[in-house]
Amino acid sequence: MLHFELLKTAGLARRGRLTLNHGVIETPVFMPVGTYGTVKGVMPRSLHEMGAQIILGNTFHLWMRPGLDVLRSFGGLHAFEGWHKPILTDSGGFQVWSLSGADGKSRKISEEGVRFASPVNGDKLFLTPEVSMQIQTVLNSDIVMQFDECTPYETAGQRTTHAQARASMELSLRWARRSRDEFQRLANPNALFGIVQGGMFEDLREQSAAALAELDLPGYAVGGVSVGEPKDEMLRIMAHSPRLLPAHKPRYLMGVGTPEDLVDGVASGVDMFDCVMPTRNARNGHLFTRFGDLKIRNAKHKSDHRPLDSSCRCYTCAGQTLPDGSVQGGFSRAYLHHLDRCGEMLGPMLATVHNLHYYVNLMREAREALDEDRFPAWRAQFKADRARGVDG
Repeated sequence: MLHFELLKTAGLARRGRLTLNHGVIETPVFMPVGTYGTVKGVMPRSLHEMGAQIILGNTFHLWMRPGLDVLRSFGGLHAFEGWHKPILTDSGGFQVWSLSGADGKSRKISEEGVRFASPVNGDKLFLTPEVSMQIQTVLNSDIVMQFDECTPYETAGQRTTHAQARASMELSLRWARRSRDEFQRLANPNALFGIVQGGMFEDLREQSAAALAELDLPGYAVGGVSVGEPKDEMLRIMAHSPRLLPAHKPRYLMGVGTPEDLVDGVASGVDMFDCVMPTRNARNGHLFTRFGDLKIRNAKHKSDHRPLDSSCRCYTCAGQTLPDGSVQGGFSRAYLHHLDRCGEMLGPMLATVHNLHYYVNLMREAREALDEDRFPAWRAQFKADRARGVDG
């Protein structure tokens, strides 16, 4: 079902190994986001080749389309999408918050659950902790997330108060218990993670973490960040919350973030990360490299023969050696600029391969640095390289 080994530490940073029903994951790890059962712009084969160990699916969207009858007929997401490594699914709570409007006008939250209109066809829907667990059981995801309320940083221009964040956090705790009870009733053979909430208030997050630890769930996540708060607030919570969680359980920071955020998160004790940033930014011509970020749409790249990153071994930058010894792939900045300017779909595909490879490889480097007792030096070099800039 789930087994987590803590193999090594460096300060708060952790090197671990997580065993799930569909495979073993070495941590710290970055998990590409596959909202509709696919990671946008990239073939599953490319995910395997770059070393992706686990991907995400979205409970809310998959419930909408293709629907549970189709997914049930395949025995879950793995066979449906042809991905046979581990999968994590979120609970649907964030989508209820984001798709039905941050102002809350098109959703109604009660103790029982959330009523809202389907963004697909306008149907009236009701999502509860029990329904979320039922959907995720059909999905057969290796890691199931509890149903929670995503506490906004502000509503209608007004910052969420301590009292409002407390009420939201306590509701999420009650939903966590209901999620656990339904998960157990369904005899789901996978692993359920709890989610720490509490807004930007450290005392509330401490209360949330302590109460969730009493449930003795297989793993825990830090939620409610990247919801509109200033970056310094996010970093403060990221530095504060992971250490509150049980040391012998995996720790997951939801929806974060830049390469710097991931490395700082590892240093704060986080084991697992996900974010749409590498795929979304790739589709908009924003590339991450060892030496800073590169905007491929800039005119200066029109005649540049160099790869995005000469140190990168991804298909986009370095190509792939075929059995006959020839090299396929390996593209210049000029070619990628041309594809973007022409609106060719190959452009965002190659950009996505590069960005995801960069994120996956970044966590591989972090694991190696932890294994070899050089994480502080590696982290310092990472920051210096990124600060140097692409053309430095």
